[in-house]
Amino acid sequence: MLLAILAPLIIAFFIPTLSRWKSTIHTGIFVFFVPFSIFLFFIQYIGKDFIPIKQVFEWIPSLHINFDLYLDGLSLLFVLLITGIGSLVVLYSIFYLDKQENLGHFYVYLLMFMSAMLGIVLSDNIFVLYSFWELTSISSFLLIGYWHFKEKSRYGALKSMMITVFGGLSMLGGFLLLSVITNTTSIRVMIDQADLILESEYLPLALIFILIGAFTKSAQFPFHIWLPDAMEAPTPVSAYLHSATMVKAGLYLVARFSPIFSQYDWFFIIVTTFGIITLCWGSYMAVRQTDLKAILAFSTVSQLGMIMAMLGFGTDIAIFAAVFHILNHATFKGSLFMVAGIIDVQSGTRDIRRLGALYTLMPITATLALFGTFSMAGFPLPFLNGFYSKELFFDATLGLTANDVDISGIIAALVPYLAVFGSVFTFVYSMYLFFGVFGKSKNNPEDLPTKPKEVSIGMLLSPIILVLGVITIGLVPNLFNNGLLVHAATSIKATASYDHIKFWHGFNTPLRMSLIVVVLGAILYMTKEKWSKIYDVLPGVLSFNKVYDKTLTYIDDGSKKVTNSYMTGSLRNYMLLIVGSMFIISFIFMYMTDGFAINMSDLADVTFIEVVVVIAIAIAAVGTIFSNHNITAILILGITGYGVAILFVLYRAPDLALTQLVIETITMALFLLCFYHFPKLRKREETKKTIFTNLIVSIGFGLLMTAIGISALSSNWFDKISEYFVETSLPIGGGRNIVNVILVDMRGFDTLFEIAVLGLAGLTVFGLIKLRNNKGAK
Repeated sequence: MLLAILAPLIIAFFIPTLSRWKSTIHTGIFVFFVPFSIFLFFIQYIGKDFIPIKQVFEWIPSLHINFDLYLDGLSLLFVLLITGIGSLVVLYSIFYLDKQENLGHFYVYLLMFMSAMLGIVLSDNIFVLYSFWELTSISSFLLIGYWHFKEKSRYGALKSMMITVFGGLSMLGGFLLLSVITNTTSIRVMIDQADLILESEYLPLALIFILIGAFTKSAQFPFHIWLPDAMEAPTPVSAYLHSATMVKAGLYLVARFSPIFSQYDWFFIIVTTFGIITLCWGSYMAVRQTDLKAILAFSTVSQLGMIMAMLGFGTDIAIFAAVFHILNHATFKGSLFMVAGIIDVQSGTRDIRRLGALYTLMPITATLALFGTFSMAGFPLPFLNGFYSKELFFDATLGLTANDVDISGIIAALVPYLAVFGSVFTFVYSMYLFFGVFGKSKNNPEDLPTKPKEVSIGMLLSPIILVLGVITIGLVPNLFNNGLLVHAATSIKATASYDHIKFWHGFNTPLRMSLIVVVLGAILYMTKEKWSKIYDVLPGVLSFNKVYDKTLTYIDDGSKKVTNSYMTGSLRNYMLLIVGSMFIISFIFMYMTDGFAINMSDLADVTFIEVVVVIAIAIAAVGTIFSNHNITAILILGITGYGVAILFVLYRAPDLALTQLVIETITMALFLLCFYHFPKLRKREETKKTIFTNLIVSIGFGLLMTAIGISALSSNWFDKISEYFVETSLPIGGGRNIVNVILVDMRGFDTLFEIAVLGLAGLTVFGLIKLRNNKGAK
């Protein structure tokens, strides 16, 4: 499994080299075998006898972070979608993307994303999962903005990253809380400790933080606004990210943690509410769109809302229906995105207002669209897989019961009606999408930018395979049930199995709901022109996009104002802010934690010589303030450094004294050489307020440093590390000189970089001297 995750990343390193031969052989051909090989490897696990597999690879064991991998039915379903749809998308891209495109970049980004998605669904460690989660945000940003010369592509890429990264950080907060509660980073162990989590006071916060991460990634209302703008990406990206993979990551997250949170009453309330609202709003707004990919974007929003709502229901049939629809949606939505790309390429536009009457010109494409749209609409035909999961959805809405929270009863009562409402508009936008492009129209195909004709078989191959999947699942759904779907559903809830999927259950309530959807949907579609003005009222001028844009504008303007208020160009102000902040924060922290301590015991004796040296250091430090000459100020300042070296000698620390002497000498040499080129010091005329401020800050900071030094010496909050050095310098470091062992072994890297800094400083001094000599020679 580890190799399956890393293989796309490894191959990505070679893509720039392989893309050099793109004029001879399309780069996508090399890439195709990566997801296809992984798909063939994992397909062997489909079957009734499948048993979950766990693998552990140590990564950061000191922090309990291991590269834990876990393959169960749920992750297997997602792995097959990621690699299976991924293979078809790469195949489609070979014919969609021209060889003149920057194919190296495209396929590197695509493989990065593929690896990240595999990492998400196979990780059992929350922090490993989070790392891959953010990698999907970064790689999707690059994919959406692939055509970076388009302003809309850049805008859509930035919006998707801003929203999903915000959700990812929120999710990380939830993960941290779960880790604190359970003292583990393993998802499986957390599930085993679900009772402990449910009893924790942090449960509401953990739930909210994790759901924000899931809702942003899966485009749930009101975070759905990034998905329509992401349609500026190339069609293969839309078909991959926005039908089967990235948008499903949030669903996977909710499903994976459902065994923990589903027992909490507010999980049902929050997830169901946001899911059903997303279903209704997405389907309602899809009918308003005129761009083919925008219609599909909002249709994806609505379908994701339906799946999220079913995960919120938490009943056996709802969980199974959610898993079933994840599979079904990937097939019909993937094919529809590819069909939209074909129409765009062959007609030169995606504006549905300019399209129409393309059935006779593009019969194969139209047939593929027919199966995809009617399956998405949930039309009751036995060869359309969308109907099966839609009917199970209706069945699940009828079986909801209230929990201990009063509002849950209201939600349970409203959900069936809202489900029908959302499904009616789902039917409307499905018919609008198909008949608006291929049905009778006043538009003349001859007036399109490009005269439409059927595309080559290469570009049709991927959507044909997906539509065959739609039909196969519809005709023989139980072929996928026991070997795949049951394992995925029972991974979420042990009892969520479904013995036999069949088309006819009698003239029951779910079927009546489906027929109501078809009748009302057909009426609304045929009368669309008469009632479409409702969109002028709802949403009207209201838009979450405007909220997003205004929020970013306010943040940007506010940041500029705050930054400009202190970035004045004055070094004095900068030092005043830095030193003043350090003083205030350190003082408050030490005061609140009882950090001030004075203990004069166990100190070395102070003789007359030490007192004289300290007085000389203090006089030299004060003398630099009143010096008006560069060289004089540097020499006086040097007294302080050499005085400290003398103190080291007096207190029997010759190695420290030698280090201090070397550093002080090099520093003085640098100062002397640099100050030679600086303007001469002169007395500045400053106001009494400025002088008083400087005095207060200087004295306060000096007193703070003195207090910190004395408190550090006087405190016994922790065991002294010196005892560790004394005990281990000989057995570990092999030396009796403790200071040398510390410098060379225990702090070896620190010493190495100190030497490097001193070496660079020495070279700088040498360079300045040479520069000066060369100028003198001239």
